[in-house]
Amino acid sequence: MASPRAPRRRPSTGRAVAVLVLVTVAALVPLLGPSAALSGTGEAEAPGTAGITFLRTVMFAALCVQLGEVYATRLARRVPGAPLDHAPRSWAAYAAGAGLVAALGLASVVATGNLVPHQLSDMDIGGLYASRDGRLALLEVNAFIVALLCARSRRPSGATLPLAAVIVAEALRAHPPAEDTPLIGTGLTLVHLTCGVLWAGGLLQVLRMLRLWRTSAPEAGAAVLGLYARVAAVLFAAITVTGVCSTLRRMPASTVLDQLTDTAYGRTLLAKVLLVVAVAVLALLARRRLRRAADPVSAYSPARGEVIVLGVVVAVSALLTALPLPIRW
Repeated sequence: MASPRAPRRRPSTGRAVAVLVLVTVAALVPLLGPSAALSGTGEAEAPGTAGITFLRTVMFAALCVQLGEVYATRLARRVPGAPLDHAPRSWAAYAAGAGLVAALGLASVVATGNLVPHQLSDMDIGGLYASRDGRLALLEVNAFIVALLCARSRRPSGATLPLAAVIVAEALRAHPPAEDTPLIGTGLTLVHLTCGVLWAGGLLQVLRMLRLWRTSAPEAGAAVLGLYARVAAVLFAAITVTGVCSTLRRMPASTVLDQLTDTAYGRTLLAKVLLVVAVAVLALLARRRLRRAADPVSAYSPARGEVIVLGVVVAVSALLTALPLPIRW
Protein backbone atom coordinates (compact mmCIF):
# COMPACT_ATOMS: atom_id res chain seq x y z
CA MET A 1 0.00 0.00 0.00
CA ALA A 2 2.97 2.35 0.47
CA SER A 3 3.95 2.52 -3.18
CA PRO A 4 0.61 3.68 -4.64
CA ARG A 5 0.32 6.47 -2.10
CA ALA A 6 3.73 8.01 -2.78
CA PRO A 7 2.96 9.43 -6.23
CA ARG A 8 -0.11 11.17 -4.88
CA ARG A 9 1.79 13.10 -2.22
CA ARG A 10 4.21 14.77 -4.57
CA PRO A 11 1.66 16.73 -6.61
CA SER A 12 -0.17 17.72 -3.43
CA THR A 13 3.04 18.95 -1.85
CA GLY A 14 3.99 20.79 -5.03
CA ARG A 15 0.63 22.51 -5.20
CA ALA A 16 0.81 23.47 -1.54
CA VAL A 17 4.30 24.93 -1.97
CA ALA A 18 3.23 26.81 -5.12
CA VAL A 19 0.22 28.33 -3.36
CA LEU A 20 2.35 29.23 -0.32
CA VAL A 21 4.94 30.95 -2.51
CA LEU A 22 2.23 32.85 -4.40
CA VAL A 23 0.54 34.05 -1.20
CA THR A 24 3.88 35.01 0.35
CA VAL A 25 5.08 36.98 -2.67
CA ALA A 26 1.67 38.62 -3.14
CA ALA A 27 1.78 39.69 0.52
CA LEU A 28 5.37 40.95 0.32
CA VAL A 29 4.68 43.14 -2.73
CA PRO A 30 2.28 45.45 -0.83
CA LEU A 31 4.39 45.36 2.36
CA LEU A 32 7.88 45.80 0.94
CA GLY A 33 7.23 46.96 -2.63
CA PRO A 34 6.64 50.68 -1.97
CA SER A 35 9.77 51.18 0.15
CA ALA A 36 11.91 49.12 -2.23
CA ALA A 37 10.64 50.97 -5.31
CA LEU A 38 11.02 54.43 -3.73
CA SER A 39 14.44 53.81 -2.19
CA GLY A 40 17.00 56.30 -3.51
CA THR A 41 14.63 58.03 -5.94
CA GLY A 42 13.99 61.11 -3.81
CA GLU A 43 10.24 60.59 -4.19
CA ALA A 44 8.01 60.71 -1.14
CA GLU A 45 5.76 57.81 -0.24
CA ALA A 46 2.10 58.75 -0.04
CA PRO A 47 0.23 57.86 3.17
CA GLY A 48 -1.16 54.34 3.14
CA THR A 49 0.63 53.21 -0.01
CA ALA A 50 1.10 49.68 1.32
CA GLY A 51 -2.54 49.39 2.39
CA ILE A 52 -3.85 50.75 -0.90
CA THR A 53 -1.61 48.32 -2.80
CA PHE A 54 -2.95 45.42 -0.75
CA LEU A 55 -6.58 46.45 -1.25
CA ARG A 56 -6.14 46.87 -5.00
CA THR A 57 -4.37 43.51 -5.18
CA VAL A 58 -7.39 41.89 -3.55
CA MET A 59 -9.78 43.77 -5.83
CA PHE A 60 -7.89 42.87 -9.01
CA ALA A 61 -7.64 39.23 -7.88
CA ALA A 62 -11.39 39.19 -7.22
CA LEU A 63 -12.04 40.46 -10.75
CA CYS A 64 -9.75 37.77 -12.17
CA VAL A 65 -11.41 34.92 -10.28
CA GLN A 66 -15.03 35.85 -10.94
CA LEU A 67 -14.70 37.00 -14.54
CA GLY A 68 -12.31 34.12 -15.21
CA GLU A 69 -14.98 31.62 -14.20
CA VAL A 70 -17.53 33.16 -16.55
CA TYR A 71 -15.02 33.36 -19.40
CA ALA A 72 -13.68 29.81 -19.01
CA THR A 73 -17.18 28.38 -18.75
CA ARG A 74 -18.11 30.02 -22.06
CA LEU A 75 -15.01 28.53 -23.66
CA ALA A 76 -15.85 25.07 -22.29
CA ARG A 77 -19.34 25.25 -23.79
CA ARG A 78 -17.70 25.39 -27.22
CA VAL A 79 -15.98 22.03 -26.62
CA PRO A 80 -18.15 19.00 -27.52
CA GLY A 81 -18.35 16.52 -24.67
CA ALA A 82 -17.06 18.88 -21.98
CA PRO A 83 -18.62 17.66 -18.69
CA LEU A 84 -19.94 21.04 -17.56
CA ASP A 85 -22.23 19.32 -15.07
CA HIS A 86 -19.02 18.23 -13.33
CA ALA A 87 -17.36 21.66 -13.17
CA PRO A 88 -15.01 22.85 -10.42
CA ARG A 89 -16.65 24.34 -7.35
CA SER A 90 -17.30 28.03 -7.92
CA TRP A 91 -15.18 30.60 -6.09
CA ALA A 92 -17.21 33.50 -7.45
CA ALA A 93 -19.07 34.33 -4.22
CA TYR A 94 -15.84 34.34 -2.20
CA ALA A 95 -14.16 36.52 -4.83
CA ALA A 96 -17.06 38.99 -4.92
CA GLY A 97 -17.07 39.16 -1.11
CA ALA A 98 -13.33 39.84 -1.03
CA GLY A 99 -13.71 42.45 -3.77
CA LEU A 100 -16.50 44.14 -1.83
CA VAL A 101 -14.36 44.37 1.32
CA ALA A 102 -11.45 45.78 -0.71
CA ALA A 103 -13.72 48.31 -2.46
CA LEU A 104 -15.11 49.42 0.92
CA GLY A 105 -11.55 49.89 2.18
CA LEU A 106 -10.59 51.96 -0.83
CA ALA A 107 -13.77 54.03 -0.49
CA SER A 108 -12.88 54.75 3.15
CA VAL A 109 -9.50 56.08 2.03
CA VAL A 110 -11.17 58.38 -0.49
CA ALA A 111 -13.66 59.51 2.17
CA THR A 112 -10.72 60.56 4.37
CA GLY A 113 -9.14 62.73 1.71
CA ASN A 114 -6.85 59.96 0.40
CA LEU A 115 -5.46 59.42 3.90
CA VAL A 116 -5.62 56.33 6.08
CA PRO A 117 -8.65 56.58 8.41
CA HIS A 118 -7.94 55.82 12.05
CA GLN A 119 -11.52 56.17 13.28
CA LEU A 120 -15.01 56.51 11.81
CA SER A 121 -15.12 60.24 12.50
CA ASP A 122 -12.19 60.73 10.12
CA MET A 123 -14.36 59.74 7.17
CA ASP A 124 -16.76 62.01 5.32
CA ILE A 125 -19.08 59.43 3.79
CA GLY A 126 -21.42 62.04 2.37
CA GLY A 127 -18.48 63.76 0.73
CA LEU A 128 -18.01 60.74 -1.54
CA TYR A 129 -20.91 61.97 -3.66
CA ALA A 130 -19.25 65.35 -4.12
CA SER A 131 -16.05 64.19 -5.82
CA ARG A 132 -15.30 62.21 -8.96
CA ASP A 133 -13.07 59.72 -7.12
CA GLY A 134 -15.72 59.31 -4.45
CA ARG A 135 -18.45 58.51 -6.97
CA LEU A 136 -16.19 56.00 -8.71
CA ALA A 137 -15.40 54.37 -5.36
CA LEU A 138 -19.12 54.08 -4.59
CA LEU A 139 -19.72 52.63 -8.05
CA GLU A 140 -17.17 49.90 -7.33
CA VAL A 141 -18.75 49.09 -3.97
CA ASN A 142 -22.23 48.81 -5.49
CA ALA A 143 -20.92 46.79 -8.44
CA PHE A 144 -19.36 44.18 -6.15
CA ILE A 145 -22.61 43.97 -4.17
CA VAL A 146 -24.48 43.17 -7.39
CA ALA A 147 -21.73 40.74 -8.43
CA LEU A 148 -22.07 38.94 -5.08
CA LEU A 149 -25.83 38.63 -5.55
CA CYS A 150 -25.27 37.28 -9.08
CA ALA A 151 -22.76 34.74 -7.78
CA ARG A 152 -25.39 33.47 -5.36
CA SER A 153 -28.09 33.32 -8.04
CA ARG A 154 -28.85 30.72 -10.68
CA ARG A 155 -27.22 32.90 -13.34
CA PRO A 156 -23.70 33.67 -12.08
CA SER A 157 -22.76 34.92 -15.54
CA GLY A 158 -24.91 37.97 -14.78
CA ALA A 159 -21.95 39.29 -12.77
CA THR A 160 -20.21 40.20 -16.03
CA LEU A 161 -21.92 43.60 -16.28
CA PRO A 162 -21.22 44.86 -12.71
CA LEU A 163 -17.64 43.59 -12.87
CA ALA A 164 -17.20 45.38 -16.19
CA ALA A 165 -18.39 48.52 -14.40
CA VAL A 166 -15.57 48.05 -11.86
CA ILE A 167 -13.01 47.86 -14.67
CA VAL A 168 -14.45 51.00 -16.28
CA ALA A 169 -14.34 52.80 -12.92
CA GLU A 170 -10.69 51.82 -12.42
CA ALA A 171 -9.81 53.04 -15.92
CA LEU A 172 -11.52 56.37 -15.27
CA ARG A 173 -9.91 56.75 -11.85
CA ALA A 174 -6.44 56.23 -13.32
CA HIS A 175 -6.90 59.14 -15.75
CA PRO A 176 -8.43 62.27 -14.17
CA PRO A 177 -9.77 65.04 -16.43
CA ALA A 178 -6.74 67.25 -15.67
CA GLU A 179 -4.51 64.78 -17.53
CA ASP A 180 -3.62 65.32 -21.19
CA THR A 181 -6.00 63.33 -23.44
CA PRO A 182 -7.65 61.46 -20.55
CA LEU A 183 -10.05 59.61 -22.85
CA ILE A 184 -7.17 57.99 -24.71
CA GLY A 185 -5.53 56.97 -21.45
CA THR A 186 -8.82 55.62 -20.13
CA GLY A 187 -9.36 53.57 -23.28
CA LEU A 188 -5.87 52.09 -23.12
CA THR A 189 -6.24 51.18 -19.46
CA LEU A 190 -9.70 49.72 -20.08
CA VAL A 191 -8.41 47.36 -22.77
CA HIS A 192 -5.23 46.55 -20.82
CA LEU A 193 -7.05 45.72 -17.59
CA THR A 194 -9.83 43.76 -19.30
CA CYS A 195 -7.39 41.59 -21.25
CA GLY A 196 -5.21 41.08 -18.17
CA VAL A 197 -8.16 39.97 -16.05
CA LEU A 198 -9.39 37.53 -18.70
CA TRP A 199 -5.87 36.17 -19.26
CA ALA A 200 -5.10 35.49 -15.60
CA GLY A 201 -8.60 34.59 -14.43
CA GLY A 202 -9.41 32.49 -17.47
CA LEU A 203 -6.22 30.46 -17.14
CA LEU A 204 -6.86 29.81 -13.45
CA GLN A 205 -10.33 28.42 -14.12
CA VAL A 206 -9.22 26.42 -17.18
CA LEU A 207 -6.50 24.76 -15.10
CA ARG A 208 -9.04 23.92 -12.41
CA MET A 209 -11.16 22.26 -15.10
CA LEU A 210 -8.16 20.42 -16.52
CA ARG A 211 -7.17 19.11 -13.10
CA LEU A 212 -10.71 17.95 -12.31
CA TRP A 213 -11.20 16.29 -15.69
CA ARG A 214 -7.72 14.86 -16.18
CA THR A 215 -8.97 11.32 -15.48
CA SER A 216 -12.67 11.51 -16.40
CA ALA A 217 -12.43 13.69 -19.53
CA PRO A 218 -8.77 14.50 -20.35
CA GLU A 219 -9.50 15.19 -24.02
CA ALA A 220 -12.11 17.79 -23.16
CA GLY A 221 -9.80 19.45 -20.64
CA ALA A 222 -6.96 19.62 -23.17
CA ALA A 223 -9.37 21.00 -25.79
CA VAL A 224 -10.50 23.78 -23.44
CA LEU A 225 -6.86 24.63 -22.70
CA GLY A 226 -6.09 24.70 -26.42
CA LEU A 227 -9.05 26.97 -27.10
CA TYR A 228 -7.98 29.26 -24.28
CA ALA A 229 -4.40 29.31 -25.63
CA ARG A 230 -5.54 30.63 -29.02
CA VAL A 231 -7.56 33.44 -27.45
CA ALA A 232 -4.78 34.16 -24.93
CA ALA A 233 -2.40 34.94 -27.80
CA VAL A 234 -4.73 37.76 -28.85
CA LEU A 235 -5.09 38.94 -25.24
CA PHE A 236 -1.30 38.99 -24.84
CA ALA A 237 -0.90 41.04 -28.02
CA ALA A 238 -3.49 43.56 -26.82
CA ILE A 239 -1.84 43.77 -23.39
CA THR A 240 1.55 44.39 -24.99
CA VAL A 241 0.34 47.10 -27.37
CA THR A 242 -1.71 48.96 -24.76
CA GLY A 243 1.09 48.62 -22.20
CA VAL A 244 3.66 50.14 -24.55
CA CYS A 245 1.31 52.97 -25.52
CA SER A 246 0.48 53.72 -21.89
CA THR A 247 4.16 53.74 -20.97
CA LEU A 248 4.97 56.21 -23.72
CA ARG A 249 2.13 58.42 -22.51
CA ARG A 250 3.55 58.38 -18.98
CA MET A 251 7.20 58.54 -20.03
CA PRO A 252 8.37 60.26 -23.24
CA ALA A 253 10.50 57.93 -25.35
CA SER A 254 13.68 59.91 -24.69
CA THR A 255 13.32 59.46 -20.90
CA VAL A 256 12.10 55.86 -20.66
CA LEU A 257 15.48 54.25 -19.98
CA ASP A 258 16.35 56.74 -17.25
CA GLN A 259 12.97 56.58 -15.57
CA LEU A 260 12.90 52.77 -15.58
CA THR A 261 15.74 52.83 -13.07
CA ASP A 262 15.48 56.24 -11.40
CA THR A 263 11.76 56.42 -10.51
CA ALA A 264 9.60 54.17 -8.36
CA TYR A 265 6.99 53.88 -11.09
CA GLY A 266 9.64 52.98 -13.67
CA ARG A 267 11.27 50.35 -11.44
CA THR A 268 7.94 48.71 -10.73
CA LEU A 269 7.03 48.82 -14.39
CA LEU A 270 10.34 47.17 -15.27
CA ALA A 271 9.68 44.43 -12.72
CA LYS A 272 6.24 43.89 -14.25
CA VAL A 273 7.71 43.66 -17.75
CA LEU A 274 10.24 41.02 -16.63
CA LEU A 275 7.48 39.02 -14.96
CA VAL A 276 5.34 39.19 -18.10
CA VAL A 277 8.31 37.94 -20.14
CA ALA A 278 8.59 34.98 -17.75
CA VAL A 279 4.86 34.36 -18.17
CA ALA A 280 5.23 34.44 -21.95
CA VAL A 281 8.04 31.85 -21.82
CA LEU A 282 5.95 29.54 -19.63
CA ALA A 283 2.97 30.06 -21.94
CA LEU A 284 5.01 29.11 -25.00
CA LEU A 285 6.28 25.99 -23.23
CA ALA A 286 2.74 24.99 -22.28
CA ARG A 287 1.48 25.54 -25.84
CA ARG A 288 4.38 23.53 -27.25
CA ARG A 289 3.57 20.60 -24.98
CA LEU A 290 -0.09 20.93 -25.84
CA ARG A 291 0.68 20.55 -29.56
CA ARG A 292 3.54 18.04 -29.55
CA ALA A 293 3.37 15.93 -26.41
CA ALA A 294 1.84 12.47 -26.54
CA ASP A 295 -0.23 13.43 -23.49
CA PRO A 296 -1.55 17.01 -23.93
CA VAL A 297 -2.39 17.11 -20.22
CA SER A 298 1.38 17.44 -19.61
CA ALA A 299 0.91 21.12 -20.49
CA TYR A 300 -0.66 21.48 -17.04
CA SER A 301 2.69 21.94 -15.25
CA PRO A 302 4.07 24.95 -17.18
CA ALA A 303 0.57 26.45 -17.35
CA ARG A 304 0.34 26.20 -13.57
CA GLY A 305 3.66 28.03 -13.29
CA GLU A 306 2.23 30.64 -15.67
CA VAL A 307 -0.79 31.31 -13.48
CA ILE A 308 1.40 31.56 -10.36
CA VAL A 309 3.59 34.23 -11.96
CA LEU A 310 0.46 35.98 -13.22
CA GLY A 311 -0.67 36.20 -9.61
CA VAL A 312 2.50 38.13 -8.80
CA VAL A 313 1.90 40.34 -11.85
CA VAL A 314 -1.51 41.23 -10.39
CA ALA A 315 0.14 42.37 -7.14
CA VAL A 316 2.79 44.38 -9.00
CA SER A 317 0.08 46.01 -11.14
CA ALA A 318 -1.72 47.03 -7.95
CA LEU A 319 1.51 48.56 -6.66
CA LEU A 320 1.79 50.64 -9.85
CA THR A 321 -1.56 52.28 -9.09
CA ALA A 322 -0.35 53.46 -5.67
CA LEU A 323 3.04 54.91 -6.64
CA PRO A 324 3.66 58.51 -7.77
CA LEU A 325 3.44 58.94 -11.51
CA PRO A 326 6.70 59.64 -13.35
CA ILE A 327 7.54 63.23 -14.21
CA ARG A 328 7.24 64.13 -17.91
CA TRP A 329 10.62 65.69 -18.58
